[in-house]
Amino acid sequence: MLSKQAVWAERWPAPAKLNLMLRIIGQREDGYHLLQTVFQFVDLCDWLIFHPVDNGEVRLLKTIPGVAEADDLTVCAAKLLKAETGCDLGVRIEVEKNLPMGGGLGGGSSDAATTLLVLNELWGLHLPKEKLLMMGLSLGADVPVFIYGHSAWAEGVGERLSEISIPEQWLVIIKPDCHVETREIFSAKDLTRNSKSITMMGFIGGDHQNDCLQVVCERYPLVKEVLQDLSEFSEARLTGTGACVFAQFDSYDAAADAYRKLKSKWTVYLAKGVNESPLFTKLNVYHTNIVN
Repeated sequence: MLSKQAVWAERWPAPAKLNLMLRIIGQREDGYHLLQTVFQFVDLCDWLIFHPVDNGEVRLLKTIPGVAEADDLTVCAAKLLKAETGCDLGVRIEVEKNLPMGGGLGGGSSDAATTLLVLNELWGLHLPKEKLLMMGLSLGADVPVFIYGHSAWAEGVGERLSEISIPEQWLVIIKPDCHVETREIFSAKDLTRNSKSITMMGFIGGDHQNDCLQVVCERYPLVKEVLQDLSEFSEARLTGTGACVFAQFDSYDAAADAYRKLKSKWTVYLAKGVNESPLFTKLNVYHTNIVN
């Protein structure tokens, strides 16, 4: 059994995600796009440690280059928890950053979700998941799926989630040396915004359309080049607006072969898709073992 003091020293995962398809089926009056997408988690993770402090402040132990502390989503998430609950506790947040920024793997959103979920436990706030989902959406459209904790079929702006089970295949993920600006892609005049809706079974049957693909490739030649290189080994797809490109493999050996042949040219990750978030696996262990 673990004591609360011991749990404060734990490292908590903030996993990556992939968008296995992305259709834009409309646009709201406020400018937000209406989507259909499928999220699956990846066993690549950032890692967070939460250090308690007595003065009520929320700070980073070390800032991330290029991100102001006040804008860091972990800080925003912790401050939102305090504002919503009146909690007077403080924390220093330590982030081990492994997921590439600007890659479409959801690193910042995942860090925020891990902060909400773990501090809800460590601070003893007992907010229900439904409340945390609403709070997460206020931080970013991708945050709710990380709070949801399972591979999901998503609609609306990405917040209407339904559980889906997807084969947990091996993955090769490539991050080209460019940072795709999501806002730029979604504001592009030539972006398709009127795709027909499909059903979950349509996706399972092999419809992997990504409406952002053409726009991204036209503006970011490196993404197009990565797609071409990876497609020599398996179907290469763009996750969200990118910049990361991925391919699924039925065996470790096939994925590892592609990884070895591509890593001399690109930044490549060898990973596995998982349906349950690694964070939720750890939280379940926490709930089983924690003592006051």
